[in-house]
Amino acid sequence: MIVEVKSLTQPGLEVFSTLTEAQLRNKLEPRKGIFIAESPKVIQVALDNHYEPLSLLCERRHIEGDAASIIAQCGDIPVYTGDRELLANLTGYQLTRGVLCAFRRPVLGSVADICRNTRRIVVIDGVVDTTNIGAIFRSAAAMGIEAVLLTRSSCDPLNRRAVRVSMGSVFLVPWTWLDAPMPSLHELGFKTAAMALSEDSVSIDNPQLMAEPQLAIVMGTEGDGLPKQTIAEADYVVRIPMHHQVDSLNVAAAAAVAFWQLR
Repeated sequence: MIVEVKSLTQPGLEVFSTLTEAQLRNKLEPRKGIFIAESPKVIQVALDNHYEPLSLLCERRHIEGDAASIIAQCGDIPVYTGDRELLANLTGYQLTRGVLCAFRRPVLGSVADICRNTRRIVVIDGVVDTTNIGAIFRSAAAMGIEAVLLTRSSCDPLNRRAVRVSMGSVFLVPWTWLDAPMPSLHELGFKTAAMALSEDSVSIDNPQLMAEPQLAIVMGTEGDGLPKQTIAEADYVVRIPMHHQVDSLNVAAAAAVAFWQLR
């Protein structure tokens, strides 16, 4: 259903303009939560993985172009359209490839459910940068990490920018929030490997580490790294050997290295 945008305050456009990320999440009623996916490629990944589309915002020139196949798959949902300049004024930024889609947030599974029959998972502890979250998910999908757990102090993976940076990988790897203490993963059969620098750390190519049947790789914040308690409670503290006295990598880069080595 094509709807011409004539006013920035037109009903139905709130999800693309005035609602904050927190309002879109709708913590009081999670089943009514919404997230925004940007660009035809990312939207297509969401559709392929059975996410429910609610409405589209599309530059007029893309209705019969890049967005045509997406519109055909979305059924009779509103497709709001207008000129590039008008839509940029509405959203506050230039649309990537001219298309946004509002989706219903999924109901998340439990930690036990998404970790069942998995061998390699990642725990993201306190990572708040949306770009890093998106990049970690993209590496996780590419390297065969089977599930992602996030502490509540981490950024929402369905943040618009995180979704875009991940290129839709947030739709490919099961994820949920980890509310229990890290040692609770032992009950599911996992040994934990905290990525951190310490005197008792082992190299990431340690044979015993690589041979673990079930391993949870724990990644920490961009600045301070993992909390001391998390490091103390881990079964392994793991370092990536480096040269030229470089002491650390960006968390997204470190995650990619860890996933490749320990996959």
